[in-house]
Amino acid sequence: MGRVGTLLLGLGLSLWGGYFKMPGAIAQSLDPRPQPPLPRLPADLLPQPPAPPLPPLPVEPLPPLPPPEELLPPVNLEPPSQDLPAEIPEALPIARFVVQGSTAFSAEKLATVAKQSVVGGVSGSVAENGGDRCSRSVDSPDVLIAQPLTFAQVLQARAAITQLYIDCGYISSGAIVPADQVLPQTPDGYVVTIRVVEGRLEAINVAGLDRLDAGYVRSRLRRAAGTPLNVNSLLEGLQLLQLDPLIRSVSADLQAGTRTGTNVLQVVVQEADPVSLDLTLDNGRSPSVGSFRQRAQFNHANFLGYGDGLSVGYTRTSGSNEFSGSYTIPLNPQDGTLRIAAGTTRSDVIEEPFDQLNIASRSPYAELSLRQPVGRSPNEEFALGLILSHQRSRTTFEIPDEQGFPSPGADDQGRTRVTALRFVQEWTRRNRQQVLAARSQFSLGLDWLDATVNNGEPDSRFFAWRGQGQWVRLLATDTLFLLRGDVQLTGDSLLALEQFGLGGAESVRGYRQDALLTDSGALLSAEVRLPILRVPEIDGLLHLAPFIDAGTVWNADSSQRNDNQPDTLVGVGLGLLWQQGDRLSIRVNWGIPLVELSGSGDSLQESGIYFSVLYSPF
Repeated sequence: MGRVGTLLLGLGLSLWGGYFKMPGAIAQSLDPRPQPPLPRLPADLLPQPPAPPLPPLPVEPLPPLPPPEELLPPVNLEPPSQDLPAEIPEALPIARFVVQGSTAFSAEKLATVAKQSVVGGVSGSVAENGGDRCSRSVDSPDVLIAQPLTFAQVLQARAAITQLYIDCGYISSGAIVPADQVLPQTPDGYVVTIRVVEGRLEAINVAGLDRLDAGYVRSRLRRAAGTPLNVNSLLEGLQLLQLDPLIRSVSADLQAGTRTGTNVLQVVVQEADPVSLDLTLDNGRSPSVGSFRQRAQFNHANFLGYGDGLSVGYTRTSGSNEFSGSYTIPLNPQDGTLRIAAGTTRSDVIEEPFDQLNIASRSPYAELSLRQPVGRSPNEEFALGLILSHQRSRTTFEIPDEQGFPSPGADDQGRTRVTALRFVQEWTRRNRQQVLAARSQFSLGLDWLDATVNNGEPDSRFFAWRGQGQWVRLLATDTLFLLRGDVQLTGDSLLALEQFGLGGAESVRGYRQDALLTDSGALLSAEVRLPILRVPEIDGLLHLAPFIDAGTVWNADSSQRNDNQPDTLVGVGLGLLWQQGDRLSIRVNWGIPLVELSGSGDSLQESGIYFSVLYSPF
């Protein structure tokens, strides 16, 4: 009968008799004679579509920023002019100063600064304490003066307030003593009013733009500058714009406005090319549908001119085709975005001998995501996100007629449907020497949109947590150390669409893609990239990259454990990485498995060899 015939008969009897279980061996046969050992169904046999990928964590340290004086040249702005009273008394008994018009600092703090400038204060006073100098308020206000002051000393108090504003970045703000004020008298002396004139941006003029709307730049700089205008915050906003993928370079000039306390910001922007095309060849897909993958991804980062992004992609292997697209809409100057994504995948099992079963899968998905940075600087970002996703899958096979493939949680038509709400937290800190990044994702499965609901089997009702972390350290010029981790925890039995896969080019190298597929798992990987060849003429750099990967997996239901397979995989190996500018990247890895895994095939993946070629012609 042969292996294929036995496999077909065994699968047919298991379906009719109800004994089929995935993953496991097909052991039923009509032939009573001893048969050759049947091939074990791989954990990744079912051609499940790749889930919408998580965005990659950053690998490169912070690129060098232009010097601050190039982004915003030093500015010398005159403080508000001071009018003198018609008659200047020699000295008057002053009880205290009252400061009006300030929003950057409390009135009590400014009155304390004014007093300490003319009377003096203890060590660590507001005027001397650099750590708290720019804080809005003071813990222990000290405003009572109760002694005679000359008009020159009053002006000295006014100058101290102006200097505080300048030292804290409010270079166009200052204080004045109204010349026509009537001084209220108290038992301790007169009360002198000091009025603050806080600077603000009158206009932001943007030049040099072609397609990008000027409002994109203007709104971000206006928010960064703040009210009152702070040159330090403005410089930080310019640095964030310099790091924006839509902008190649930016420079600004702060000028005096038409009215006292106002300024005009002149900005010159050079746009980056928003269009890119990425062509990829790799062997990163499961061998069951063909590991050799070809991808083409078209991206337009400024599709309608408002900073909106359009991405369209096509991916194929010998047994699969995938179409995907997404559209991202900017929501606010803090870089909040709304993203709509959708795609569909068709896969057919082509791996022998299972190709005789004509196993096929069709799976569309849709996703709506909201992402909002809540803390952002050139070196650090913390963002929150909310994702609503829906994915359907139908897997069939033919013996001889088409019918649903009996995978865990699927109905009699081989269909599974997952609706999930995901809460995401992302944190990144980068400088010239290292990158620290972490992502946390809580997924709550829902019974919305006709999602799969079962009794006792995996379905769309689940709760899972996924955590990822990465540390990249620049050890020397072009020498990087990378440490990354990935973990998924759940107490529920999951459909294959939500399970944690171990093995493959982005997991434990030395094993096939998703060699182990379970409910929970953990992965830790370490790699060093050592430069061994530089070709400056073509901006080429070759790295040697030794690595070690290790991971373990487990199921929520211990009865689902396969005793014939290990729970832990470990691989070591070497990689070669060729980087030629930002156009071409080629990587080849050779992984050596340290834990034996049964049922290996003869694909390059199962020989521990992985390759990828990424070419970006524009």
